[in-house]
Formats: sequence, C-alpha cells, structure tokens
Amino acid sequence: MTNEIIKEILKYIPEGKISDVNFEGANIVLYTKKKDFFLDNGGIIKKIVDEIKKRVELRPDPSICMEQEKAEKAIKKIIPEEAKLSNIIFDPQRSIVIIEAEKPGLVIGKDGELLQEIRKKTLWVPTIRRTPSIRSQLIENIREVLYQNNDYRRKFLHKTGERIYNGWLRRQKKEEWIRITYLGSAREVGRSCILLQTPESRVLLDCGINAGADTPEEMYPYLEAPEFNISQLDAVIVSHAHLDHSALVPYLFKFGYRGPVYCTPPTRDMMALLQLDFIKIQRDDGKEPIYTSDDVREMVKHTITLEYDEVTDITPDVRITLYNAGHILGSAMVHLHIGNGLHNLLYSADTKFAKTSLLSPAVTQFPRLETLMIESTYGGKDNVMPPPFEADEMLGQIISDTIKRNGKVLVPVLGSGRAQEIIVLLERLIRENKMPDIPIYVDGMVWDITAIHTAYPEYFNNDVRQQIFNKDNNPFLMPNLKRVGSAKERQQIIEETGSCVILATSGMLVGGPSVQYFKALADNERNSLIFTSYQAEGSLGSRVQRGEREFIFRNGTKNEIVNVKMEVAKLEITGHSDRKELMNFVARCNPRPKKILVNHGENSRALNFASSIHGQYKIETIAPRNLDAIRIK
Repeated sequence: MTNEIIKEILKYIPEGKISDVNFEGANIVLYTKKKDFFLDNGGIIKKIVDEIKKRVELRPDPSICMEQEKAEKAIKKIIPEEAKLSNIIFDPQRSIVIIEAEKPGLVIGKDGELLQEIRKKTLWVPTIRRTPSIRSQLIENIREVLYQNNDYRRKFLHKTGERIYNGWLRRQKKEEWIRITYLGSAREVGRSCILLQTPESRVLLDCGINAGADTPEEMYPYLEAPEFNISQLDAVIVSHAHLDHSALVPYLFKFGYRGPVYCTPPTRDMMALLQLDFIKIQRDDGKEPIYTSDDVREMVKHTITLEYDEVTDITPDVRITLYNAGHILGSAMVHLHIGNGLHNLLYSADTKFAKTSLLSPAVTQFPRLETLMIESTYGGKDNVMPPPFEADEMLGQIISDTIKRNGKVLVPVLGSGRAQEIIVLLERLIRENKMPDIPIYVDGMVWDITAIHTAYPEYFNNDVRQQIFNKDNNPFLMPNLKRVGSAKERQQIIEETGSCVILATSGMLVGGPSVQYFKALADNERNSLIFTSYQAEGSLGSRVQRGEREFIFRNGTKNEIVNVKMEVAKLEITGHSDRKELMNFVARCNPRPKKILVNHGENSRALNFASSIHGQYKIETIAPRNLDAIRIK
C-alpha cells in the first residue's frame, strides 16, 4: 500500500522531524515543524532521492510559516524593483508562495540567493512565474481556478499519488503485456486518440477531433470501443494543444473522469483557450456544444503540468518523460517507460525535425526506445518541401507584390503555432528590409495565443530567446502588430484600411474570422490569400487551394455567391516534418527502435511511409487502422 513507500522514506529521517507526508502526484512532500531542519537537512533528502529514485521535497509545516501579510512585505523588500513584480499569491495548505514578475531571473538572484533569502526570512517555499508581456485574461483565469481550488487540488494530487504508489514494493505480476488501441488518427489526419493498456494501467494518449469531418461519426474518436472504459481510465496525456489532439478532453470530464491530465504548461493554457473557442464555434454554427466551459474548468483543475525532460510516474507501472517535439509552443513527444524495464515506447505525436523561426527541432536522443509511434501527415513520397528560406523569401515577395497593387494579404492560420511562427518571420523580414513595414492585424484567437507565448519565452529556440532577453526586442511586441477586437474593427480593415497583412483563424477557412475576410476580399484581384497550414480534405481551404473559384454561402434566407479573383498561394510554413525530415528523424533516433507504428496521415501517405521505413531501415513497421488493437509486448 501507499504507506509502504512512506515507511521506507521515514527510515532515513530522525524521529520527530516530520509532521506530515503528502503526495502531489508522483512527488512526495514531507512537512516539518522544525525550522532548522527545513533550512538545512544535512543532505538527508538527497540521500532519500538517490535511494528510492523518486522526487522528494521538504517543506515547512504551514503552522511555522510567517503570517501572510508580513511575508508579503518581506518579499517585496527582498525583490529588486527592476524585476517588475506583478503579483504575490499564497497557497497556505502547501506552504508555497507564488511570485509573478516580468523578469523572473531577477527574482531568483545569482545562484538562487534571493530565493534562499525568501525561504530563510519567511519560511515559505517560493515558486516563480513569468508575467506575460501581453496581458492574457485566459492565463489569469486559469491561475485563478487553480488558486481558488487549492484545497481540492491538494486532495486530488494526494489521491493521484496514492494510486501511483499502490503496491509500490510488490509490483511483480505473473503476466506482463502492453496493448495499443487506435481510437482515432490511424490512416487519417485528426481525432488523435490512442489507448495504452497494461495489466495495471489504462492511459489515453490525446483525445481530439477531426475538424474537417462532416459527421459526428467521422469527427469524434471511437470512445464506444469495448476496450475503452472511462471508469477504469488512470491518466490522460496531451501531447499539444491543437484541437485534433485535445478538443475532447473536457468531454471525458463531462462523463465523470476525475483523474489527472498531463501536459506542459503552455499546452494547458492553449488547449483551454482552444476548447473554449470550440464551444463558441459550435454555438455559432447553430449546434449544441458537446461540453461546457464548466467541463473545461474541471479539466484545468485536474491538469498536472510537466516541463521537458521531467520524469514522473503516472501509474504503478508507467513512467513518462515529455520531450520537445518542435511542432508548436509546448508540444511534446511522450516517452513511456512501462513496467520494471519491460518496454519503452515513444509517441511522437506531431513533430518538426528542423529548426523553425520560433522553435528548436524535435529531440532524437532517448534513454531507451523499443517502439516508436510516428506521424505521417507529410509522409508520402512526394511530400518534400522546399528549403525554409525559399518559403520565407516567397512570403516576403507575395506581400511586397500585393502592396504594390494596393491590395491586402489574408493569411488563414491555426491560432496556435503557425500564426506565431509567421509573426516572428514577418518581424525578421521587416527588420532585414525584405518587406515594407505595414500593419499586421491579428484576429480571432491569434492575439490570445500570442499573449500566452509571451509567458513562456524559455520554450523558444535560442535565437529568439537571445533576441528577447539580450536585445530586449520581443517580436510579439512590434508596434505595427495590432489586435482586431470587434466585428466593427474587422469591417473597418476590410473597407477603409490600406495595404496590410491579416492573420486570422481558422487556418482551413472552417469557421472563424478568416471566412469573413475571405468572403469580403476574394473578388478583388489586388488581394492575396496565402495558405500556410495543412488543408483537411473537404474543408473550404482545401477546395480553394485545389482551384475552385465560385462558392455559395448561406446568408440568412438568401444565398451569397463569392467569386475568387484574388491571388491564391500555398506556402509550406508548417509545424509538421516533411518526408525527408521524417526519414531523418527515424535515422537519428538513438537508440534505433525495433518496431514502428505509423499514424496521423492520410491512408496512402501512411502506407507509403511505413513501406519506405521498412525498406530503408529494415525495421518492423505497420500502419494500423482505427480500432486495431496491437500487442507490442
């Protein structure tokens, strides 16, 4: 039982030093009423960590922490003004004080000396958070939900820990097996949802939708499959925020799931925003949303965030590590260490194995790896994209040509990821005088997602981090970057504003403000439309890209005919790896996997990619179908 691991830990600690023990997920928290022991435990905690290989933290018992009002004054005296302190929030049940500042490094101090001073003077454990450069109402709301539910969170995290450590010292089982069931994303792009089963655990890898589907049967994962039982689900892991990977997570909470959701901090924030927008889009389309904002809030309450390379147990026999996937901010490949060394599985989700304007390439070095699950969005033999600099140059050229003819440039974007890549790219093109310094309007969720980006610059590649931290030149704070805040402002841009670039959701022209701009700008040959993201089969964007030039829209009781006379271009500014990058990723994986499952790609691309991997690397490779259950051990 769970007290077995606690008994094991307490063997190392002198009697009377510990007042309470709590689990915070897989982390074990010891509380002490002894001030001297809290400030200097003589290396005991390190010794425990080395012995049991678990994360153990020592905190002061809440009863010995300085009174909150006095502690706040003391903290404000310690932190230099230049840090631009914005908020101090106390979590009394856990003896933690959350300090939010624009410049976290100045709060930490050289070698952490200011944090040590805060601990010593107040006996609170400081946690530092960055204040977003652009105010984000959503981040404030998420933090408020977490702060308001401190007591619930504490109990939830403890219960999660009890489940993880249940039977910690006696986990040997007579049979060991691992099974993967595809509830979505097999030989298709969208509705990623994969169930991992062992004798001990049930874990869901992503739970998304197919945004381009016409019917619920094609849009949602196969959650009615016999293998899936929500009451037995131990954990959900979300690789990244895009709706085809995260949209249905709140739906699980609607139907009673109350277990943990693991992801990176940016993923938590962005997926909550995208899910709330998904509710709005369904309402705008005259549909009853499949879940409510209360279900999104419930999901946030149960989310446990992990940084890259942080190792944590999530069930008695599954340990995960998230690695940078290079796809969008906070996107992760999920490495699962299953059983006591039984098997190591990597779910790559969506990956970009190349440095982009904003992010570093996907990681390829892992401690162990036997099975790889890899995407094939651009896995077909002809899906080789031009070098990135060519797409950059072409973007600048199209914009410059459009400006010369006094036109406007519409760039339909995925709110999370591609839009921010394009903003960074446009800033560079302007700085290098490769395009005029014209207004760049962002509409839809793009602004809110950009605000979230400003809270997590440590996730950017080294070039952008240097630009922000050393040169104080944040591309997201360009003076010509302007938010569109209302339908009235949108109409002014269409009717009155001169040449400009408009970044608007959705990227596939499926709902969102991009459709409004498209209808207004399409019949003017001076304007340009630039697609920069994947266009799902059947979407309006796909039809325009294929060459259709007349569309009928329903406007109240009348039909509105839109003729496309604007220039239409397709640039591959994508967060997905192309065929060459995918093959290179497999080649660079260290260690080399023994089995590969190909998913998240159209039927022909998945099959072709699987065949090529097997032919070139002689690795057992299959492209499963939806509802296939595959025993991988």
